[in-house]
Amino acid sequence: MARKCIITGKRATTGNNVSHANNKTKRRFLPNLQVHRFWVESEKRFVKLRLSTKALKTIDKNGIESVLADLRKQGHKI
Repeated sequence: MARKCIITGKRATTGNNVSHANNKTKRRFLPNLQVHRFWVESEKRFVKLRLSTKALKTIDKNGIESVLADLRKQGHKI
């Protein structure tokens, strides 16, 4: 499973560790992903999603039903 948010599309990016002597080595910046279970009342079941914290705020604002409808419209199997 990729380290990617299914809703926002956030994924790992690259950058540098920079020491005091200004030496640079490559590193990865990983998104803050959380696995969360949501109760979907219309389907009478739980849906488990791997989301960024920004996506959790989006679900709080728009509701899980509308977010799942958008994901299914994009072709995701949930």
